[in-house]
Amino acid sequence: MERTAAASGRTPSAVARLAESPELLNSFLELSASFERTTLDPVAREVVIMTVAVRNDCHICVNMHTAKLRKLGADAELIAALREGRGLEEAGAGAGAGLEVVRRFTLEVLATAGGVGDEELKAFLAAGYTERNALEVVMGIGTYTMSTLANRLTRAA
Repeated sequence: MERTAAASGRTPSAVARLAESPELLNSFLELSASFERTTLDPVAREVVIMTVAVRNDCHICVNMHTAKLRKLGADAELIAALREGRGLEEAGAGAGAGLEVVRRFTLEVLATAGGVGDEELKAFLAAGYTERNALEVVMGIGTYTMSTLANRLTRAA
């Protein structure tokens, strides 16, 4: 909690609630920091996070990562589409086809519990992503599934 407060100037309520289990909080913070160091670009990472947050109906995560996307300079239409769980092709030119590939791949990994079909994996790779990136998506899903479920369980708002 001290690291989070020092980094953001305050302790978010979600962090305070997760601190009931220091092991969970510390694990999330470490995994989140590791995910930030992956080779996926920052907006692609946020696409993974927002896709998980919307799917898992974690309003606090959606709001926090909306702010992060704005800070990264993401297009308003991209942010709106992610918040609404819409395809990014509907978000106009600002979204880019590559980010829709990340969103669809994230949903496919979730829907198949990692048993992504050959065609879906080929589409991800054909968009310029790598097998390493595919595994990084899995890392983001795991990290933010833990966070979203814990936030919902603790009624973080």
